[in-house]
Amino acid sequence: MHKHHLRLALATATAAALTGGLLSVAVSTATAADSAHVPHADFNGDGIGDVAFSAHGAYVNGKSTAGQLVVLYGTASGVSSAKRHTISQNTTGAPGTAEAGDGFGWETAYADFNGDGYDDIAVGAPGEDVGTDADGGGLAILWGSASGVTGKGVTVADPAPSAHDYWGKNLAAGDFDGDGKADLAVGNSSATIHVFKGGFSASGTALLGRSTVKPPIQGGGDANGPLNLTAGDVNGDARTDLVVDGFETETGYGWNRNYYVPGTASGLSTANAKALKPGVITAIGDINADGYGDIVSGASWNTTTSDGTSIPDSAKGGKVWVTYGTADGPGTVTGITQDTGNVPGASETNDAFGHELDLGDINGDGYLDLAIGVQGENIGSAVNTGAVTILYGGASGLNTSSGAQSFAQSTAGVPGNDEDDDLFGVDVKLDDVTGDGRTDLIVGSLENAGNGGLTYLPSNGTAIVTSGSRSIAPSTSGVSTTGTPYFGANFAD
Repeated sequence: MHKHHLRLALATATAAALTGGLLSVAVSTATAADSAHVPHADFNGDGIGDVAFSAHGAYVNGKSTAGQLVVLYGTASGVSSAKRHTISQNTTGAPGTAEAGDGFGWETAYADFNGDGYDDIAVGAPGEDVGTDADGGGLAILWGSASGVTGKGVTVADPAPSAHDYWGKNLAAGDFDGDGKADLAVGNSSATIHVFKGGFSASGTALLGRSTVKPPIQGGGDANGPLNLTAGDVNGDARTDLVVDGFETETGYGWNRNYYVPGTASGLSTANAKALKPGVITAIGDINADGYGDIVSGASWNTTTSDGTSIPDSAKGGKVWVTYGTADGPGTVTGITQDTGNVPGASETNDAFGHELDLGDINGDGYLDLAIGVQGENIGSAVNTGAVTILYGGASGLNTSSGAQSFAQSTAGVPGNDEDDDLFGVDVKLDDVTGDGRTDLIVGSLENAGNGGLTYLPSNGTAIVTSGSRSIAPSTSGVSTTGTPYFGANFAD
C-alpha cells in the first residue's frame, strides 16, 4: 500500500483548528462511544439522561485554552442552559489549577466509577504541564451526586510520566472483564493504553489495579498514539470490547487503521485483535437488535490526498462503514455514502460525511438509529455550514432506502441560519434527555468563528422534530467567548 501522511487527506482547516494547537494530530478527537444498549449518562440520579461536553478552548480567569466542562441536566422539556454545571480546574473541589493550554475537558467518558449509583465523569486535560513534563497531560474523575457533577473529584496519576505526552487525550469506559464494575481505558501519545480496573477510590487509585494493552497502531511522532477509543459489547458476551482508531504501525504514520480488541474474563486481549475498516470516529450499538453490538466508523475524508494519491476504503466526501457484530466479533461490512440509496444529499468533495456519529433509539422500536455529522456540507452560498443526517435502524440494519432525515440551520424550525464555517454537526449526540424512553438529538457547531453552540432537537416518539427545539450558547452557559472556546465540539460518551 502506498504510504502517505494521512494528515494531508484527513485535515481540513477546521479540523486542525479544533486541536487549538494542543495536539499535533490534525483531527478532532471527539468520540461517539456507547455500549451495545447505549445507556444515557445520569449524573444526578433522577432517571433522565444528562449531556456533558467540552469547551476545551475556553479562557478561564484570563488563561487561554485552560478549558471547561459543561454538564446539561435532562428535564421533561429537554436540555437548556438553565439547569447545568460549568466546571473548570478553578472550580471549588476540582483537581488542579486552570492554566493556559491545559485543554481541560478535551476528552471525557462517563460511568459509575465509585459504585454509589450516580454516574461520574473522567475528564482529560492533555495539555497540562506536570512539573518539567510539558504537555504531560492530566486526568481527573469528577463525582456525580444528587446535585449532579459539582466539580468535586480526584486526580488519576499518570503511571509513566515523561514516557509519553498528552495523558488523558483518549478515554473510554466499560466493563472489559465482565465483573460488573466500571473500568477506564486511557490513551496518550504512545501506542500503549492503560486500563484502570474496577473503578476508583476517593484518592484516585484503581480499586482492582491497572493493566496495559498495546494494539498494533503507531505511537509517538506525528501519530501520537490512538486517535479515538470506543467501548461496546460487539460479540454479546457481556464483556465490553474496545475499538481503537489509530494509524497502522509502519514508518511514518501512514493510513488510518482500526482494530477491534475483545474483552475477556482477564480483560482486553490484543492477542485476538482484528483489523477493521477505517474511520476516526466510531460508535458501537445494536442496530438490528440481534444482541450483538455493531461497529459504525466514519471515514470522513475524500478519495485522494492533496497530491493525488488514492486513499483505500474511502469515498468522495466521506464514507460510513458499518460492521455488524456476531458471536465471533466483527462480521459483515457495508459502506454508506451520500450517494447510497435515498441517503439525503450527494457525495461532494470535502463534505466530511461521517465526521461525527452517534447511535440511539429515536422511535422506541428497539432498533438503534444513527446520527451522522456532515460538517463540511455546503448549502446554497454558505460554505462548510454543515448538516446532520439521520438513518433509522431495523432488523436488516440501517435503512438507506426510506425514512432518512436531514437537518441544517436552514431547515424550517431549526434555530439559526446557514453561515460559512458554522460546521453544524461537528459533534452529534443521541440521548434521552426528556425521560420518555426515546433519544433526542443534540448537535454541536462552531458558531461565530469558534465560539460554538448547541442545538437541541427532540424526538416526538416517531422521529426527530423541530417543534420544541432550542439553541444553547456559551454566553448563557458560563463560558467566556474570548478566543475560541469550541463550546459543544466534543460530547462525553
